[in-house]
Amino acid sequence: MELREILGKRAMDEARLLEIIEEAPADSIYYHTHSYYLRHPYSQGLFPNDFATWVALHEQDRVLGERLGVLDPFEFDDIERLRAGIVTIIADHLSHLGTIPRCTTGEPFEFVRSHVIEADLGLEAWTLREFRDALAGVEVGAVYNHVCEARLRKGRLSGDFVNWLSAENGLGLPALATQVEKVGRLGLSLEGMRARIVGLCDRTLETASSR
Repeated sequence: MELREILGKRAMDEARLLEIIEEAPADSIYYHTHSYYLRHPYSQGLFPNDFATWVALHEQDRVLGERLGVLDPFEFDDIERLRAGIVTIIADHLSHLGTIPRCTTGEPFEFVRSHVIEADLGLEAWTLREFRDALAGVEVGAVYNHVCEARLRKGRLSGDFVNWLSAENGLGLPALATQVEKVGRLGLSLEGMRARIVGLCDRTLETASSR
């Protein structure tokens, strides 16, 4: 479960947006990029983070929206590097503008940060088949927890699924683990990630059964 906290920081134009991004808590940058996946688990929008969405829809600046939209948060190992990437894009864009675009809809960008509360679902997997079946039916928030939360907030940069599939005390399937690690970098929704990982498990299981 994700508890949201409004920080009381708002931007009505891109210059102010940049200023607040530079000083906002890391948890806020995380919320507006990674938590987007939790809030939109079934489809990936044209602008897959809150910054890109706001400048495109409320500033009517589709150029900046598209530049921010292609930024893949999974390419960064920590939030500060992600923040620096966002700042670089916006600063470069503003340096080429004569006037700073302002919000055309009257809706400011409201900075938020979140706190995730974990709940034990009582599900365990000891084999690849059990893992595959549990993943196929588990609540999608669990996918977010073991892919997004594990990487950026818990410091397990490959994610929990990859660590378990490849570890000596896990399944010891490094080839499958490598394929699963790439799934987070494909710009998929959480449901898309789940479906892709389940498919990779099915392929591995089919190969093993045919030997």
